[in-house]
Amino acid sequence: MMISANDPMRKTWLPVSKNSDFPIQNIPFGVFITKEDIITIGTRIGDYAIDLSALQMLGYFKGIELTDDVFLQDTLNDFISCGQKTWRSVRNRIAELFDENNDELKNNTKHRDVVIFKMEDVEMQLPVYIGDYTDFYSSREHATNVGTLFRDPENALFPNWLHIPIGYHGRSSTIVPSGVNVKRPVGQTLPKGATTPIFGASQRVDFELETAFITTDANLMGDSVLVDNAEEHIFGMVLLNDWSARDIQTWEYVPLGPFLAKNFASSISPWIITLDALEPFRVAGPKQDPTPLPYLQQTEDRAFDIRLEVYIQPENSEDKLVSVSNFKYMYWTMSQQLAHHTVNGCKVNSGDLMGSGTISGPTPDSYGSLLELTWAGSKPIEMPNGTTRTFLHDYDTVTMKGFCQNEDVRIGFGEVRSTLLPATIKF
Repeated sequence: MMISANDPMRKTWLPVSKNSDFPIQNIPFGVFITKEDIITIGTRIGDYAIDLSALQMLGYFKGIELTDDVFLQDTLNDFISCGQKTWRSVRNRIAELFDENNDELKNNTKHRDVVIFKMEDVEMQLPVYIGDYTDFYSSREHATNVGTLFRDPENALFPNWLHIPIGYHGRSSTIVPSGVNVKRPVGQTLPKGATTPIFGASQRVDFELETAFITTDANLMGDSVLVDNAEEHIFGMVLLNDWSARDIQTWEYVPLGPFLAKNFASSISPWIITLDALEPFRVAGPKQDPTPLPYLQQTEDRAFDIRLEVYIQPENSEDKLVSVSNFKYMYWTMSQQLAHHTVNGCKVNSGDLMGSGTISGPTPDSYGSLLELTWAGSKPIEMPNGTTRTFLHDYDTVTMKGFCQNEDVRIGFGEVRSTLLPATIKF
């Protein structure tokens, strides 16, 4: 099916600023609650949220195979389960309805009043029910930096890293949408020079610049997803701040990897950007050497040129841009991650979240965590108010942004933003 929604020449009758992340060519999907406390599934154009359940009840999706209640849910899981053909049909129809040359909805004031809301009048929710969450470790630059800091440059990458997409299963219960603040975690750490651990609040809370993809029902238990078919099972992408407590992590990660250092919070942007919307920004990824095993060998370009930015804003101060990276740096692609995830027969469901792992680029200003940006605290970053950061302070606000742009269009993710609050210690 042709993706007519991506037509770069299309304009909308809704006002959209030139630098908006959400032109008519984007058409993301999310869940929001109105001032009347009604939760609905919607999309966004410019600074307007559009109620898809209202559009369906008014007959605007006639001819598209949808159940009557698919947009009346409080998550996108059922819609995601409808599959790629349905996602494309709905995006194409929304693009037609809001095209400047289409008067069908434009001139129907009564319908517009129940369909369109100002963004300032809605509150975004977690877009999917996340049954399972897997976090990968797929940036070669990040893995090399962390390996150098935790071990030594000669053994920065473990022998398996260039052969398989490394990942671990995270905790879905503490994934929250942008705007939900996060408490500083507590746990065990081993102070420098000590031989026994202490208990208390983490002193090395960090952000991790990531994206994540959200799947549909990809396979049955015992079956696998072929790498060249994987994108058919990926609904879209969000920004992900996978908060980390580096001092807790250093003490606990041997031998089984991340646990309390990572499961206290992960924040995602609320609008899911479809792979269809990102299609114009497809690029080749890094050359993979050695050549992966056959089940991970992909054809065509599977990376995307997505500019990523991280800002830190101290309390009562301006924010500071601390990192500019790009999703195209990722060594292992989403297709390879999903193929590897299912090659052993692991079942993947609608709404499952797959984190990219920290996305670091080749230069120090493109590193995706404070651990790397400050080189484990040895190179503090100066803030606009004159203070410095090696790791995050209480009441620091972290904002991540992402967008793709060419000569014709800009497709953005909006932002994921939250503030680090002081720890609560009960012992």
